[in-house]
Amino acid sequence: MGDFFVGLQHAISPLYLMYCFIGALLGTVVGVLPGLGPTATMAMLLPLTAYLDPTGAIIMLAGIFYGAMYGGSVTSILLNVPGEASSILTAIDGYQMTKQGRGGEALAIAAIGSFIAGTLAIVALQLAAPPLADLGLKFGAPEYVALMLFCFTTLVAVSGKSKLRGILMATLGMLIASIGLDPMTGRPRLNFGFTAMMKGFDVIPVLMGLFGIAEILSSANEGLLSIYTGKLGRMIPRGAELVKGLYASLRGTAVGLGLGILPGMMPSVIAFVAYDVERRSSKHPEKFGTGAIEGVASVEASNNAASEAGLIPLLSLGLPTNAACALLFASFTMYGLQPGPLLFSQHGEMAWTIIASLYIGNVILVILNLPLVGLWVRLAMVPYRYLGPVTLAICVIGAYSVRNTLFDVWTAIAFGILGYLMKMRDWPAAPLILGFILGPALEQHFRATLQMSAGSLDIFLSRPIAILFLVMTAAVLILSYRKSIAQAFKRSG
Repeated sequence: MGDFFVGLQHAISPLYLMYCFIGALLGTVVGVLPGLGPTATMAMLLPLTAYLDPTGAIIMLAGIFYGAMYGGSVTSILLNVPGEASSILTAIDGYQMTKQGRGGEALAIAAIGSFIAGTLAIVALQLAAPPLADLGLKFGAPEYVALMLFCFTTLVAVSGKSKLRGILMATLGMLIASIGLDPMTGRPRLNFGFTAMMKGFDVIPVLMGLFGIAEILSSANEGLLSIYTGKLGRMIPRGAELVKGLYASLRGTAVGLGLGILPGMMPSVIAFVAYDVERRSSKHPEKFGTGAIEGVASVEASNNAASEAGLIPLLSLGLPTNAACALLFASFTMYGLQPGPLLFSQHGEMAWTIIASLYIGNVILVILNLPLVGLWVRLAMVPYRYLGPVTLAICVIGAYSVRNTLFDVWTAIAFGILGYLMKMRDWPAAPLILGFILGPALEQHFRATLQMSAGSLDIFLSRPIAILFLVMTAAVLILSYRKSIAQAFKRSG
């Protein structure tokens, strides 16, 4: 704690406070643009930090990081345009809240949940970094296969009324994700002779299409005048709604911290798990997808907790667990610094100053964004004849900006048409994205497991952590389908 307070004294100096504020502001503003998640935002703004001292540069980059995390929730909630995969579930309930005139509450609980998650993640970083990071290192390919199978149980939460449709859409998502180059051999597959398809489909154009463009087409078909035409409700949740949002934020934070330390565990996957946990713990699970504030709070909290939990193995072991942490790792090495145990022994003052600045940055983010909630939410009242074309342009630009190719634009349009048809026929889009995200990771880890065991599946029975996740998967499936199982036994008896 003595080292921490020394770092805090440096972090509250006017210069470092300014760097932190500028980072949070830039991250929020740029992060609002769909397609520019935290990683892309940090990469774009990295040159701005090149002329700063190492501590100031890392502080500003960290501010950009969590500013962009919050900025991505704005378009998800107001326009149903998730800027990254982890914002899909924010859009599901957040956009419904906007259509009900509760967009301000959704944006506010997203900011509050992000603050709670970020603060608790930094406490974990400060107090429990080494043991938590050691736990993450115990995960091998078999453990990840079991974990991915457990993550697939979240299909129950996002499949809507028909679980079969959810399974079919997840399978389609896995099939689409397999298009391109085989990750193990480098051979092209399912590209049907088209060179452009050898790159595969990037998740951002797919998101822009399935949610953003599909929503625009659906709204045009319905003759929508504006997203919301009544009076704006309160901007901050109160009473029971606030309590539900706070508890959901805590649960989402726990999920995000627990899974966020695992190398390669994407925040988007963790968001699905957090949403599923929240839905299962709710007394009214049927409200999820119709504007449940808990859905927004848990997803945003898990998203931020998972992202900042990645700082634990980064700073304590020098192990970047996600793309954003890899950028931070690169920024350390630019200044000749090596994240890991030696960072605290050789550059302790700098390390603790950065950790203390994370606390300050989370406070700045709340102070910065809560007053803007009223301004953001007024977007929902703009006539749709203006808002629709602007949203469409944002989707196209967001799709193009990922790899600067028209192929991604056509991909977004194609998935927009597919998403519109699915919406008309009441087929869920979220399971498709879940399969699209989880499919490649499951394939990669499963093939690696088979290589480790010479093709034998017995390896799963010799790994305690893998057994634990497999048992949890079976338990969740049995509990989810217990009524169907009971009815089947009655018919057979």
